[in-house]
Amino acid sequence: MTDWLLALVPQYGLWLLAATTFLSCLALPFPASILMLTAGGFVAAGDLALAPTLAAAAGGGIAGDQLGYWAGRSFGTRLLTQLRRDPGRDRLLAKAVAIMDRRGTSAVFLTRWLFSPLGPWVNLTAGSTGYGWPRFTTAGVAGEAVWAGIYVGAGYAFAGNVEAASQMLGSVLGVVAGASAVLILGYWLYSSQRTGV
Repeated sequence: MTDWLLALVPQYGLWLLAATTFLSCLALPFPASILMLTAGGFVAAGDLALAPTLAAAAGGGIAGDQLGYWAGRSFGTRLLTQLRRDPGRDRLLAKAVAIMDRRGTSAVFLTRWLFSPLGPWVNLTAGSTGYGWPRFTTAGVAGEAVWAGIYVGAGYAFAGNVEAASQMLGSVLGVVAGASAVLILGYWLYSSQRTGV
């Protein structure tokens, strides 16, 4: 499917990019990151303009986040009960609930780009738990802007060499995620020691 979608970029460009990021934010298996890298390559080649490309990538993601949030708000308990029947989804949803309880705004922001597999589940969880829409939207827009900027920017910087850009981003984001985990664990240990837990 990835090759088929990539072949459509020159013809449908921004609409395809927005639709792909929208669908990926609904937990559907669409290669949004690869498409954003490719779009960045088209920007470098002069076939697409940078600002509309970033807007399409982020806009699709924001729309997908909003749909997930409002689905959670409208169908929350019933939908979560059905999704939790699958053990894999149940684990992701349990993590999403725990994150929202502790760090809602940070969770929404970071799951747009750094921990993106959790993003759709955080959207549903935020809606179903009644997390404030203004805070959700602000954090979501900021996170989607970072996501689009990183991937479109990397595609632009690598001038369309999707494989090299993908490998570089995987390495960099892996280091950032690892460093974040170390900082969070350090903070938790420090807090536990101070409170005597």
